[in-house]
Amino acid sequence: MDQLKCLPQDHVVWGHDILRPVAASLGDYGLRRPIVLTVNFLEALHRAYLAPAIADCVGVFTGLPAHVPDFAVDAALRACRDARAESIVALGGGSVLDAAKAVSARHFAETGHHLPIAAFPTTLSGSEFSHYFGVTETDGPRKFKRSYAVRETVPKLVTIDPQLIVDTPRELLLSSAIKGIDHAMEGMRRVGTDHPHAMLAARGVARFLGVLERWPKRLDTRAALEAGNVSMDDLLQLQLGAWQCYFYPASVIYGLSHRIGHILGGTFGLPHSVTSCITLAPVIRACAEIYGDKLDIFRTSATGATRDTTAEWLADLIAGLVDTLDLPSRLRGFEIPRGTLREVASMLAEHYPAEVGDLGDDAARKLEALLEGMW
Repeated sequence: MDQLKCLPQDHVVWGHDILRPVAASLGDYGLRRPIVLTVNFLEALHRAYLAPAIADCVGVFTGLPAHVPDFAVDAALRACRDARAESIVALGGGSVLDAAKAVSARHFAETGHHLPIAAFPTTLSGSEFSHYFGVTETDGPRKFKRSYAVRETVPKLVTIDPQLIVDTPRELLLSSAIKGIDHAMEGMRRVGTDHPHAMLAARGVARFLGVLERWPKRLDTRAALEAGNVSMDDLLQLQLGAWQCYFYPASVIYGLSHRIGHILGGTFGLPHSVTSCITLAPVIRACAEIYGDKLDIFRTSATGATRDTTAEWLADLIAGLVDTLDLPSRLRGFEIPRGTLREVASMLAEHYPAEVGDLGDDAARKLEALLEGMW
C-alpha cells in the first residue's frame, strides 16, 4: 500500500522582491513576537530586508554553529524564554532551520506549546519544507547527530525569494543543490513511480539541471549575475527545484547517502551539504538493485541517457555535475584520516542497519568498499 502524508505547513509564498512585504505581514500568518534565529554572515541581509519590516521582533540570536550542537539549541531556547518570544523567524540554511525546529520541540517539552516558525531559507537543501531535524549530541565519547521527526515543527510559513541566495557562498549554494537532488533520488527508496513525490521530484531535478548545467565556473553568484551568466529568475528556478525535490518529506524515507552524511557531518565536521557531493553518486551505484527501475522517472527529466542502466547513468550525471561545478568529491580533501573509515562503517551499522542493508548480500564488506571509494 502506498500513501501520501501531508505536513501542517500553512503557507509557501514565492516571487521576486517579496521579503519586506512578507516580513511586514507575519502577524497575518499568525506569527507574533518573533525572535530571529540566524548566523553572523546573514546579519546584513537581516538588517536590509527583515529588521525594518518586522515591527514586533523581540530579539536576534546568532550563536548557531553548523550541525546544530545541543549546547547551541539550549542557548537559543534560553534566548527565546528571556525575550518571551511567541514565534521564530529562521533566516539561514539547513543548520539554522534545524536549530529552529529543535528549539520549537524543546519549547513544547517545557511548556506544552510549540513556537511556530517562519522560514527564510538561504540554501537549496529544502529543510524548510520538512519536519525532520538533527541535533548533534556533544556529551558522549564521540559526537553524534541524532535525527528527529516532529510534525509540529515544520515551518508554518516559507518565503522563497532569489534575493535570499544572492550572497550565499558559491560552494555552499551549489552543494546544497546537490543535497536537494539527493532528496529527490533517495526519496524514491520506498515509493513507486506513481507517487506524487516521484512526479514532483522528477520535475525538481529537471529545474536544477536546467540551471546548474550552465552555471559558470569559479564565479560567485553575484558575479555571475553581474556578468549575465545567470539571472534572478534562474535563482528562483533553483529554489523551486529544491521545493519540488522535497515536496512530501513525510511520505518518504531517505537512505544511505543521507545517513553517511549525518555521520560525516555531525561526528567528523564535514559541511552538511557537501556530504551529498561525495556520497550520492557512489550510493546510487551501490544500491541500484533496491531502487530497480524506479529511477527511470528521472530519465525523462534530462537528455543524453545512453548508459546501460539508469542508476549508472544517474551516478555519472551527478558525478559529472559535481566535477563541473568544482565541488568536493572525495573525503581525502578534508581532515579525515583514511583509518577513520572503519569507525564510520561501525557507526552506520549500529545506528542505520536498514539503510546499510540496502547494499544487499554481504553488506558489511560492500559498505567498507563504498566508503573506501569515497575516500
